[in-house]
Amino acid sequence: MTVDRRKFLGLTGGGGVLALCAGTGLLPRLAAALTSPLAAGDTRKPFEASTLDAVIKAFGGAASQASGDIDLRAPEIAENGAVVPIEITSKLPGTKLIAIVSEKNPHALSAAFHIPEGTEAWISTRVKIAETSNVVALVQTDKGFFHAERLVKVTLGGCGG
Repeated sequence: MTVDRRKFLGLTGGGGVLALCAGTGLLPRLAAALTSPLAAGDTRKPFEASTLDAVIKAFGGAASQASGDIDLRAPEIAENGAVVPIEITSKLPGTKLIAIVSEKNPHALSAAFHIPEGTEAWISTRVKIAETSNVVALVQTDKGFFHAERLVKVTLGGCGG
C-alpha cells in the first residue's frame, strides 16, 4: 500500500493535534469548544440574520443594552468599505463572545469571536461594510448581551461624500 503525503498528514495530523492539546492542558477547552451550542447546531444561523435583534436572537439572547465598558475603535471615514479596520476591547467580566454587526450589510453579522475563559477580551480584524452605517460591537457575558456602536462613513476614494 502506498501512502502519499496528503494521506500521511491526514492520518497523523489529527492525532498530533490531540496529543499536543492533551500535553498542554488545552484538551478540556477544545472539548468545550466542540460542544458549544453553535458547534452542535447550525453555525450559519447568526450570519443569516439581517438586523441586530435577529443576531442577538440567533445567539440565544433577547435584547442588549449599551455599555461604556466596550471600547469600539473604527475609522470615522472608511476609504475602502471592503477592508475596514475594527478593534474591540471588552472590560466586561465574563466576556464569552465578541461580534461585529453592520445592519446595512446584506447579512448583518460580519464576524463573531468566542472568547475562552481567562483570556483577554480583545479582537482586531478587518470587515467589509457595504455602505455608511452604524457598526455595533456586540458582547455576550454571563449577565447577557451588551453593545457599543459607532457610525462609519463609507466613501469612494475617501472624499467624505
